[in-house]
Amino acid sequence: MHSSYLLAAVAAASIPLSSAFLPASPALATRTAAPALALSPMRAPLSALRMADDDKAPVGAAAEKYSKGIAHPDPVLVDADIRKILPHRYPFLLVDKVLEYVPGEMAVAIKCITANEPQFTGHFPDRPIMPGVLQIEAMAQVGGIVALQPPMAEPGQDFFFGGVDNVKWRRPLVPGDVLVMEMRVSAFKKRFGICKMSGKGYVDGNIAVEGDFTFALAKTKKEE
Repeated sequence: MHSSYLLAAVAAASIPLSSAFLPASPALATRTAAPALALSPMRAPLSALRMADDDKAPVGAAAEKYSKGIAHPDPVLVDADIRKILPHRYPFLLVDKVLEYVPGEMAVAIKCITANEPQFTGHFPDRPIMPGVLQIEAMAQVGGIVALQPPMAEPGQDFFFGGVDNVKWRRPLVPGDVLVMEMRVSAFKKRFGICKMSGKGYVDGNIAVEGDFTFALAKTKKEE
């Protein structure tokens, strides 16, 4: 066969050029004929699948960018400090760290909501939402950070819910949310051990929950 016809046949069949130079054995031709009829898929050049070195971002650059956007200020109280003030423990300790604290006046703290918390096994299995009562409990614990320390109380005293009013939930809280809560003292009657506070909680800068709280402090210090 003339070389020009051979090249044309190879191009039409979309087979590698080396296949055209196989021996013209009838048996071998029978074995190789079927693959020759299958058209090879079009493939982009390998260079087109590679990013230019100048366009490559170093590993971690994207994570660093997002991390800076959600960075928390340095805490004034961490978990070990919180456990010395509040009597709550897993699974009911709902304050992760305190960002700001003014004795006898206010506190700002956060609760990081994660999917592995036990309440989500039933509330709800297919759509996990932090129960509203636990949001209120978390805010009350932030109030306890203030109420259970001097000048309002001596370490070791207990405090209890006396009431909650004007509660409003503005949005559902789901795993991945970070609830930032502020509790501020509005009235305190030391003689009766009654403390009133107002609180608000935010997620991504948007109000999520708010309410007015009344706490009753134990009048006597617990026995060591």
